[in-house]
Parts: sequence; C-alpha cells; structure tokens
Amino acid sequence: MDFTTQALPAGGLAAVTADALLVVVVGTSSPPSLDKTLGALLGDALAQGDFEFKPNRSLYVHRPPGYIVARLALVCAPDASAKAFKAAVAGGLATLKALGVTKLAVARVGAEAMTDAHAEALAAAVGDAVYLYRHTKPSAPAAPRLAQVTLVGGRKESAALGRGLQRGAAITAGVELARECGNRPSNHATPSFLASEARRIGKQFGMKVEVFDRRQIEKIGMGSFLAVAQGSEEPLRFIVVRYDGAAKSKAPIVLVGKGITFDTGGISIKPAAEMDEMKFDMGGAASVLGTLRAVGELKPKVNLIGLIPACENMPSGRAVKPGDVVRSLSGRTIEILNTDAEGRLILCDALTYAERFKPAAVVDIATLTGACVVALGHHNSGLFSTDEGLATDLLAASRHALDPAWRMPLDDEYDEALKSHFADMANVGPRAGGAITAAMFLKRFAAKYPWAHLDVAGTAWKSGAAKGATGRPVGLLTHFVLSRG
Repeated sequence: MDFTTQALPAGGLAAVTADALLVVVVGTSSPPSLDKTLGALLGDALAQGDFEFKPNRSLYVHRPPGYIVARLALVCAPDASAKAFKAAVAGGLATLKALGVTKLAVARVGAEAMTDAHAEALAAAVGDAVYLYRHTKPSAPAAPRLAQVTLVGGRKESAALGRGLQRGAAITAGVELARECGNRPSNHATPSFLASEARRIGKQFGMKVEVFDRRQIEKIGMGSFLAVAQGSEEPLRFIVVRYDGAAKSKAPIVLVGKGITFDTGGISIKPAAEMDEMKFDMGGAASVLGTLRAVGELKPKVNLIGLIPACENMPSGRAVKPGDVVRSLSGRTIEILNTDAEGRLILCDALTYAERFKPAAVVDIATLTGACVVALGHHNSGLFSTDEGLATDLLAASRHALDPAWRMPLDDEYDEALKSHFADMANVGPRAGGAITAAMFLKRFAAKYPWAHLDVAGTAWKSGAAKGATGRPVGLLTHFVLSRG
C-alpha cells in the first residue's frame, strides 16, 4: 500500500483528483467550512433521513456536481481525536472498498489541523480494511484494488502527516505479518515456520538471527521448555533475533513472545469446542515478529532483541503428566499440576535466558490465560509489571497506538498460591485470580531486570463471524520501542 500526503488544492476538495474521496465530518452538525456543494448534499441527506450526525454514519454520493472525483463518501466522527478519525475512516472504507477504487483521497472537515496520530490511524484503518487471509483458501475473493491512499491536509500539516504515515505504514506491515502468522493453520505455522519467518525478516532488514534446535536447547538447559515440547512430533525451536540500531554499550530491550503453535492442553486436554482457535496461541510470538518487522523499517536508534520459544503442546505417550517435576534454566524446579498451563513453562526459561543480555527492559507477550479474558474482555490487554517507569511507558504506548492495555495487580499475597510440596513452585494456583498468579509465576524468573508481562489472550484474535488474528499488540510494542530510541 502506498501512503502519501497532499496539500489541499486551491480549488478545495472539489479539485482533489482520485478514484474516490472520503471526507470525515467532525462534530454533531454541519461545519461552516463545508463548501456549498457538500453543504447542500449533506443538508438534503439530513432532511431525507439518509444521514445523521452519529458515529461512523456514512453517506455515498456518485458523481457529485462540481467535483473531479466520481465517488464521494461522507462519514461522521463525533470528535476530533485520532481514535474517532480511525473509526470513521474504517466506516467509510466499508462503503467504498467493494467499488473499483484504486486511488483514495481522505480529508477531514470541521476540526483543527490533523496530527501525526491521525495519519497513523488512517494507515491502521486501511490495513484492517484491505487485509484478507488467502494462504490456504484458493477460493478467497480477489484482493482489494485499493493501492494508494492520500491524506489531504493543510500545508503546515504536511511534515507531521508524512511522519505519521511512515510510522503507520511500518506498523501496519508488522500487524499484517503478525495476522498472517496467526491465521495460518498449525500444520503450516509450525515452530520451523516461525524460525523461517524470523530468518526472512533478518535477511530483509539486516538483523542477526539464531535458531536453536532440541540438542542445542538441551545443552542450554531449558528443561521447562523441553518438557512442554516432549509430547509432540513437531520439532521445537528457540529463536533469537537481534536488531542493533544503537551503540553496543546501550542496553537492549528484549521482547519475549510465547510461541505455542498449537495448544491441545496436553494431558490436561482442552474441550473440543473451539480448540481450533488454539492455533492462535502463538500470538505473542507473532507480535514479536511483527514488531521486529516494523522496527526494521523505521530504524530507530535502539537495540532490540526478540526471543521466541516455539513448540506444540500435545498429548502422547511421551507427554509431560500432571504431577511431574521439571528443572528450569534458572535451576529451580516446577511441579506441573496442569499441563494446560504450558505458556508460562516455556516463557520462564526464555526470561532466564534474557538475563545474559543485561537488558534495559524485558517485556513478555503471551496469550496466557482465559482468566484475563474474563477480567478484561476483548478490548484491553492485561499489563503486569514490577517497574513503575516501564509500566508507565507501556501504557503511554498503548494510548498512542490506539492499542489499549490495563494494568493489573502483582501483590505479594498472590504468590502464596504457587507453593508446592514437591518442588520449588507449582505452575498453577487456584482458579480465582488466574491471570495474576500466572504473572506471579513469571515474575519469579524476571527479578534481575525491569520486567513487564502482556496477557493478550483476549486481544490477539477474534472469534465468531470475524474469526482471525488481530495482530495486536504490534502497535503498542512498536510505540514502546520507538519511545526508547
């Protein structure tokens, strides 16, 4: 997708050249800045009941008089925020994308100048609208014809809008990569596939990539990670990707992504209903790859490392059993009371491995608990952190990216639930507060650096008619990394 900016022509919106023009009208009444043609069209539509000043309500006009464009869509935004602008653009695209539009122009009326945040929001809305999974679906509809989107604004806005579009385009590409990895079925998106994607990104953007196989992982001593993988015929992989954008002396940020490419629950097997969605259990790994792809394009002056422990969680004669005790890379032992609490078992070894980089901060991302979905639903990702500054930065990044997160507690009292009679700790506690006890488990392995955990079980994919990966939280993570540059 080609994103560009254009200064408003001397002849106003009527002089804009494109296959279609999408005008976002801000507010609850016709703004005085509307030209006579748009004012008359909007007034007539209001009188006929064809348009209302309600969020994302749209109006389509074919060959508006006096305009160069053949197709015009008006859509309402209730306020001037980037969030409202993104939603309005998405509504307008729903009206236009079925038409033969190759070049689209987007403008806004009824509010002050747009910012880089509006431009980034535009790119995100377009990315959502045009993405279509087709890798294993030959019968999928043809790709949308839309190839160029131009944001029309004032001359003084041009530089800011250009920066926003550049950032938005990179994040959108990262989100698309994460969605594509998540949507592929688990017989395609294997641990080896994730490794090949990491190598492809590394080659494209000049990053260093290491992929460890079982023998090498055994030599490292990742006994907890190995335990999860031992029931599967599919080879496990531990993936390390390094982006070096700053001096070697600058401590890196480390992102750790849960890469369970399919989760049956193991011996503690899940119900059959909706188990197909467990192909999305590598959403954390996909978001790390997507963030690396966005960072590779934007080239911030930071050092960034992505760690992905990738495997399947399967039942078999070799699978780990409830009550088994394993030794983690840290040397501490874990009693596995529930084999379906496997994500924390692969992450804990990766968190210990991260110590060798002497990181400035470590953030792990995982579709970790159904309890987080119960607590927060599908809008906010759950944020846990032992560091106030890191938590503040991540929450700020979530707001800037329109990729919301909500901070959850880590009180010491929750740690009591992980006591075990037979090991240094258990991998689960009681059902109540399950997202918190999962985070408390990970906290035990992240004491040597500033650490945060993002539980994206409710946000990494959608169920039902819109089933599919969302690519979250690539936007949040990319903004966080950029803020450290």
